[in-house]
Amino acid sequence: MFSYYLQLGLRSLKRNIILTALMVLGIALGIAASMTTLTVMHLMGSDPIPWKSDKLHFVQMDSWGADAAFNDDGSPPDQVTYRDAVALMQAGKADKQAAMYNLALPIQPENPEVKPYLSLVRTTYSDFFGMFEPKFKYGRPWSKTEDDAHARVLVLSKAGNEKLFGDVDSTGKTVRMDGNDYTVVGVLDDWPLRVMFYDLSGRGPFDSPEDYFIPFTTGIDLKQRPSGSNSCWKTTGDGWDAYLQSECIWIRFWVQLDSPARLAEYKAYLDAYVNEEKKSGRFARPLNNRLLDVNQWMVDQKVVSSDVKVQSGLGFAFLIVCLVNTIGLLLAKFTRKAGEIGLRRALGASRRQIFAQFLTESGVIGLAGGFLGLLLTGLGLVAVRALYTNFKNVAQLDWEMVAVTIVLAIVSAIVAGFYPTWRACRIAPATQLKTQ
Repeated sequence: MFSYYLQLGLRSLKRNIILTALMVLGIALGIAASMTTLTVMHLMGSDPIPWKSDKLHFVQMDSWGADAAFNDDGSPPDQVTYRDAVALMQAGKADKQAAMYNLALPIQPENPEVKPYLSLVRTTYSDFFGMFEPKFKYGRPWSKTEDDAHARVLVLSKAGNEKLFGDVDSTGKTVRMDGNDYTVVGVLDDWPLRVMFYDLSGRGPFDSPEDYFIPFTTGIDLKQRPSGSNSCWKTTGDGWDAYLQSECIWIRFWVQLDSPARLAEYKAYLDAYVNEEKKSGRFARPLNNRLLDVNQWMVDQKVVSSDVKVQSGLGFAFLIVCLVNTIGLLLAKFTRKAGEIGLRRALGASRRQIFAQFLTESGVIGLAGGFLGLLLTGLGLVAVRALYTNFKNVAQLDWEMVAVTIVLAIVSAIVAGFYPTWRACRIAPATQLKTQ
């Protein structure tokens, strides 16, 4: 019967192309407005590393001064001091751990055709690559031995490698940065992060990963202040060593804890560490350690901003307006078919059959509106990428959102057609036939 109702629906839609086109276009515009904003919001907030997001935890300790909290809501700072970062690394209580910060260093290419340029360089530990799992195209990450040796080694991104050496295996070659030579030990493959979740507090959430990675210990040897957030609650002494021993916070710290038991153990260790430091006069504020996993950290940092949520709400409000217009058009269309309905009822068609026929017709309108809406959604995302270049990784259609778009269009059209269909089925056949 469904195929029969489908044939009737298609014939009915062909009888009035203009009215059909208006309904399809109305649904398509509503779907495009709502799905464009929903897609951006969905990809902003979706889990960036779902296979292990509950195992990666951002470390926060409240080492701020006693006079006032670092944040207005009382939450601890999102960075730690150099002293604490080194102590946590040396303790090695996590399954994997990585302290990190950024430096802005001049890159001095050997190729005379490539002019020197300034670039962000991430200093971190070898565990960074095992924790966040970027794929390697050539070579390998540096080792823990090279961490301990303060080795002058370097991992390049794919883009950084192509800029300096072209699309070739550059492992073993030398890159000169700020007058120092670094040996390339690895080159990353494409790393399409929608959200740069590992450094939300240091850089923008939708920035691209850095092109250069060097050991944390090597970065410290350069004796340069970090390029990024640096907060101090009391004055520091003169010189680099005094800065390292100060209460300034400028280092992000991540740990990997492979089970709930390991999370509890590390939380207990962290509390014990802070309580021990309190005895020496540090950590004047109440105990306030946090270990947020990836998704909790993204919520805490408001990756999905309130503006995006409002825009998504407005998109769905526009969809509702379009559906109200579609209801009016369907009501007019089905009312004009009262004579046909009365005749079919007189010939034995039940209300259920009439209802199924007209809902099928509404579904066809929704399907057509969905495909057109999908096309308009794609154009809308192109416009978002053009207007907001930092949204290029989250203004993309994926298969999940394609399916949601089509389903939403069909459901919306059926919902819009429910009341007009119900009204059409209420027509008394005897009364209608007498008026014809």
